[in-house]
Amino acid sequence: MSKVLVFGSFDQLHPGHMSFLLQAKQYADDLYIVLAREKTIIDMKGKKPKYSEKERKQHLEITGIPTKVFLGNVGDKYKVIEKINPDIICIGYDQSSFTNNLQKELKERNLHPRVIKLKPYKEHIFKSSKLKSAQS
Repeated sequence: MSKVLVFGSFDQLHPGHMSFLLQAKQYADDLYIVLAREKTIIDMKGKKPKYSEKERKQHLEITGIPTKVFLGNVGDKYKVIEKINPDIICIGYDQSSFTNNLQKELKERNLHPRVIKLKPYKEHIFKSSKLKSAQS
């Protein structure tokens, strides 16, 4: 039984997010999502998300795709990986802020999940930053 872990803000769910989750689900018996906290999003993107943590969590849960959605840790962002202890971590083609130190953090915590970078889905259309700028 494989536990797969993914990370993200998932502020406005769109087909690119759904593709990402469904790609990750192909590797999983259980798919766990770590949802970025509001403070983390502000630190990374310089602005608040459109939807609250509670709303974003509900949006993910009602898709029926994840086994469980966790809120990320504000301090030690990697601590949740220890808690879940996944077999596989799937990362998006454009994820970098959290994943830049991922291999180092996994090694230091003596965790050995396989890390898989997933393919984009029509990234010229369905990328959160492009969708947000089109709405402005």
